[in-house]
Amino acid sequence: MAENKTKATGKSVAQFLAAVEPAERRQDCRTVAKLMRDITKAPARMWGSSIVGFGTYHYTYESGREGDFLLAGFAPRKTDLTLYIMAGFERYEELLARLGRHGTGKSCLYLKRLADVDMKILKTLITESVRHMKKRYPGAR
Repeated sequence: MAENKTKATGKSVAQFLAAVEPAERRQDCRTVAKLMRDITKAPARMWGSSIVGFGTYHYTYESGREGDFLLAGFAPRKTDLTLYIMAGFERYEELLARLGRHGTGKSCLYLKRLADVDMKILKTLITESVRHMKKRYPGAR
């Protein structure tokens, strides 16, 4: 059975964030890191080479595949700041409608810059996702 390619590493989050360019994206990353740390009550860890994650949960699919993954996280990409909202977005349509400029994937929230979104709504969205994941996966931390 295939292993999850994205795993927690021992790499330095501080060094990774210090190298993010441009400066506005670096500051946005630091802001999101503080927000996610406050919400999850978990320290930041690098996942793979470019994802900053907070907390973990253990999943088991019907196929028998299982593993551990981050509870919430983000990655500074070339064109967007990608936030990983592991609960997905189906239950958050009303929040997304009030968030501001964004795009979504299955569990990815794409932001150009934090200045384009309502930070209170973003905080609520992340908080609700973490709450949902902890309820769905009781061992999540």
